[in-house]
Amino acid sequence: MASPRRRDSGAALAPVPQPQAVLPNEVGMRGNVAVVTGGATGIGRAVAMEFARRGVAVAFNYIDMAGRDIVEQALLTETALRAFGVAVYSAKCDVRDLDAVERFVERVKAELGGIHYLVNNAGIARDAAMWRLGSDQWRDVMDTNVTGAFHCTQAVARLFRAQKMGKIVNIASIQAFHPSFGVAAYAASKAALIGLTRAAAIELGPSHVNVNAVAPGYVRTEALEALPSDVVDRAKKTTVLGRLAEPEDVGNVVVFLCSPEARHITGQVIFVDGGLSIA
Repeated sequence: MASPRRRDSGAALAPVPQPQAVLPNEVGMRGNVAVVTGGATGIGRAVAMEFARRGVAVAFNYIDMAGRDIVEQALLTETALRAFGVAVYSAKCDVRDLDAVERFVERVKAELGGIHYLVNNAGIARDAAMWRLGSDQWRDVMDTNVTGAFHCTQAVARLFRAQKMGKIVNIASIQAFHPSFGVAAYAASKAALIGLTRAAAIELGPSHVNVNAVAPGYVRTEALEALPSDVVDRAKKTTVLGRLAEPEDVGNVVVFLCSPEARHITGQVIFVDGGLSIA
């Protein structure tokens, strides 16, 4: 029979440890460095802002675009990022140019001390019916959306393999799975980007590098404003949630995929479309 437990009324009770409030996904990310291509506006800006909110230093690139003052927008984004107290580096860099990408990556390493996350967000669309789509338009889309992502991935791959860690997230699109009329080049480029995602996940996995893709539906960005209102209204009504995505909806998922909580996710495509793909 077990002996009775002795009670000592004079002994002080040991303090019970209290749980500490920690924001999800912040642990293990603060102080790291993220590269976000096309980070001056839209989804790229939302991704960069979410990284900064979690204490991650941010580098982003941009290029001149007709009819838009991207330089001014880049400065505004840089100022907003610095308000979180993180280091920021931004510069013009065309992802279609491998030499320019490699120079940008080396500069980021020198300015911010390393790279831990890459988000391939830079992309363009040249919408037209297939029989009206010029070869130059096709080439522009594929060179930016696919080759550009390959250049950036290739540029950080040696670093990630050497440090035995890294996270890569590619911004794909629901159009890769459910294309609408007139998006042949864009849909094909995003489908190819998903193929690149899975191939890179296999090749970089042994070095503890995770590679995933996020496939947004319709997101409230400047690009959405260029679409006919009836297309936007129809997309909104078709989604299961009955609304369009905000850039932050995509940014939150991208940063989650770079967090320690997503360490066992790789080679996957995460839909952020409000249920449009299952409607």
